[in-house]
Amino acid sequence: MLRTVLLLLLAHTASPGPASVAIRRDEALKKLLEVFGMEDPPAPPTHSKQPPQYMVDLFNSVANADGVTKNPDILEGNTVRSFLEKTHSEEMRFLFVLSSVAKNEKILTAELHLFRLWPRVKDITDGPKRQHFCQVSVYQVLEKDKPDTPGGKKLLAARLVSLQTSGWEVFTITPAVRDWTEDESSNQGLLVTVQSREGAPLDPPPLQFASGRGHHESKKPMLVLFTDDGRRGASLPTAGFPGGSHTPGTTPSPGRSRSTRSLGRLRPCQRHPLSVDFEEIGWSGWIISPRGYNAFHCKGSCPFPLGENMRPTNHATVQSIINALKLSEGVSSPCCVPDKLFSINLLYFDDDENVVLKQYDDMVAGSCGCH
Repeated sequence: MLRTVLLLLLAHTASPGPASVAIRRDEALKKLLEVFGMEDPPAPPTHSKQPPQYMVDLFNSVANADGVTKNPDILEGNTVRSFLEKTHSEEMRFLFVLSSVAKNEKILTAELHLFRLWPRVKDITDGPKRQHFCQVSVYQVLEKDKPDTPGGKKLLAARLVSLQTSGWEVFTITPAVRDWTEDESSNQGLLVTVQSREGAPLDPPPLQFASGRGHHESKKPMLVLFTDDGRRGASLPTAGFPGGSHTPGTTPSPGRSRSTRSLGRLRPCQRHPLSVDFEEIGWSGWIISPRGYNAFHCKGSCPFPLGENMRPTNHATVQSIINALKLSEGVSSPCCVPDKLFSINLLYFDDDENVVLKQYDDMVAGSCGCH
């Protein structure tokens, strides 16, 4: 039987009818979307689509198979957005549509990823000097129809690139993207030029990059944004995935019996499994990874006296003593709650079929204690 967050939200409704169940499910899904910072779930891609390998590799570096953060120091901010070049230009002009970037997102770093093709041998060996390097420059286009006029473009990045290999080249273009997100109409795209080491024009250029037309999607120009939307979790301690197959404070799911519920109240405060399955929720069409995760939940008693294994706060210890000695009316025993939380990461398609990696705080109970 699936144990999901939705069941927790539906549990208190006694013997509901079909209509009531549907309404409660819709309310629960809406609440869960709010947790993920969305109003509506993105529509799945219209056709089978592979995410950029860079985004898949980034997800695997940051998170384990369940999406739980294992290396919190990799991401700058809590969101990474990727945009493929969709104008299919044959020239070295690139335009990216950034309408899915939220107004409250702070642009931290923007990178242009271009796949460098193998140079033609003739272009390398022709001429009095054999070319080993050329200078690649990336400009922000200011005048769409006159980029080569004074004031028609602004230099963003330039460096020497080897002509002896192929592969990805990454250029930082943060100022341009900040301009575009502040004023969408200023987005006239990017211009890339190839020159000799001395800055002389090369015609035809010995180095070429894969364009949006005539090349496999895995090599298309891509814009990658590292942003932060300002969302933060609670002030509880957070940590990366602890690793290993067993975590202190975790118990296996007990078999069903008539006494399971009463035993749960008598057992000391511990962490128990709580499965969240995105396929059963109906979100597997737009979530790439993970397919689901274990959120865990805390359950059990906090009896007097509280031992160190129950990880009590000083306040909980005092409350336990007051409760046990009946020194004050209406003071209950401490509660079994999460005292450490882990973040999770989602890799998904947004409404424009761009791939997004987003990190969410406080999504997994790392350990439980009496508070």
